[in-house]
This record gives sequence, structure tokens and C-alpha cells, in this order.
Amino acid sequence: MASQNRTSLEKMEQVIIVSTLLLLVVITVQPILNLLAISLSSPEKVLLMTGMTVIPEGFSTDVWNILLNHPKVRTGLMNSLFITISGTFLNIIFTALMAWALSRPNLPGRRIIFIFVLITIVFEPGIIPDYFVIKDLGLLNTYWAVILFKMVNAWYLIILIRFFEEIPEELIEAAELDGAGAFQTLWHVVLPLAKPALATITLFYLVYHWNEFLRPMIYFNDQDMWPLQVVLRQFVVEGDKVAIVGLESMANYDASSQISIRSLKAGMILFTIAPVLMIYPLILKFFTKGTMSGAVK
Repeated sequence: MASQNRTSLEKMEQVIIVSTLLLLVVITVQPILNLLAISLSSPEKVLLMTGMTVIPEGFSTDVWNILLNHPKVRTGLMNSLFITISGTFLNIIFTALMAWALSRPNLPGRRIIFIFVLITIVFEPGIIPDYFVIKDLGLLNTYWAVILFKMVNAWYLIILIRFFEEIPEELIEAAELDGAGAFQTLWHVVLPLAKPALATITLFYLVYHWNEFLRPMIYFNDQDMWPLQVVLRQFVVEGDKVAIVGLESMANYDASSQISIRSLKAGMILFTIAPVLMIYPLILKFFTKGTMSGAVK
């Protein structure tokens, strides 16, 4: 009888868990489908659509034609790709190098350096002193003002340090006996074993760089240097329809001017989040392993 009750309770728990997860999936996916439906609907029907609509009413690709051919959007996309790829590449290199050094127990001053790392978590400088540092370094209106910021994130560094410390010392000693130097050991032994942790912090760095908009707004005077997030802010937050459609189209009252600003906002939001949505499934396997490993450690 107890066994039957336990089995019934387990089945009930499973139903509750699955139902909760399905509800969370619906809550997460529904806004994205709503944006897609609005961006693909006919202009005259967009105003009547609610926030729960997930199927386009009518069909029109005018919004996507405008966005994909808009010079600011294309320039912003290229700027975002450059900042994200180069920034993440440097982030991973320097975070891995610093984590490898701090994971070695025989590093001179290891404890003092680690204390300084922890201090940066508690006492993070504000935007004003940061601005003066960037100005004194002559990095204003350059991509380096954004790329070099938080080159090594202290939280991700700690995750990687703990991961490196769990690698069996026998493997490192074997590599050293075979004549491998510190960098060779890191490249051929440590990094292949740390793929889950590296994939996890890579995803974090990618999302951070891709979503950054405040620093480019402050440090970039040239609008041609704006990343996609700043262009998104101009289009969506400020509702600048003229900047999207063009003054000539608005004056001539042509087909582009008839497009709802709501459709343009929906399309621009989707266009901005699409790269992250495409990248995430590719490293989901490593991300899950890395998150669990970091939690256990």
C-alpha cells in the first residue's frame, strides 16, 4: 500500500513538474511569437492585434524589407558583431590565462592577487571615473572603449579558477614530465578538459557584449559606430519612425510610410535578439554541464 501511495505521489509530482515547465515555456515563447506575428501582419490589421496574438493577420514582409535594407541597421549589425566577437575573444583569452595562473598553488603572491580580484567585485567604479580613465587613455570614440571594459570578469574568473583546480594534478605532472611548458600544458591538457566551463563563460560574455548599449552611447560620438542595441533604442524607445522609413517616404506618403510603428518596433526587437537565440542552442550542452560543475565546485 505504501509502495502504491509512493508511486501515485511520484506520478503527481511528475505531472506538476511537467505542467510547470510547459507553462514556463509558453510564457517565454509567447511574447516572441507575438512580436513575429505583429511584424509579419498587414499594416491595416496591426492596430487591432492584442498582446496575445501569435498568428499573423494577413501577411506582409514590408517591415523586414525595410529593416534588412536600412543602412543604420546593417551598420549597427556589423558593429555589434565586431564588438561582440573581438571582445569575447579577448575576454576568454585573458580570463583563461589569469585563471590558470591563479589556480597554481605555487604562484607567488597568489592570495594577495585573489584578494584584489574580490575587491573589484565589492568596490566597482562608477561611470564618471571610468569616463575620465577612458578619456585620459585617448580611447574616446574608439571601439576599444567598449571592448576593453571588464576584460576579465571577476565572477567568471572565479568559476574558471575553481574548475582548473579540480583537474587532476597527475595529468599536469605527466604533461610536464613529457617536456610541456606552462602554455603547452594549458592548451593541450587544461583547456580541452575545461570546455564546459569555457562554453558557459563564453555565452555570458557574448550576451554581455551583444546587449551593451550604455557605454557606446557615452563613448561613441560617431553614429556610424553605433552597435545594434543603440540603433534599437533610437527606433523603439524614442519611436523615431522617420529614422527608419526615411523623410522622403514620409513626405511622399508611399507604402513604407503606411507601416505601423508598432510593426517596426516588433521587427527591430526580433532582429536584435535573433543572433543570441540562434547561438544559445549550439552551446546549450556545454552550458548545462558548466553551470552544474560551477555549482558543485
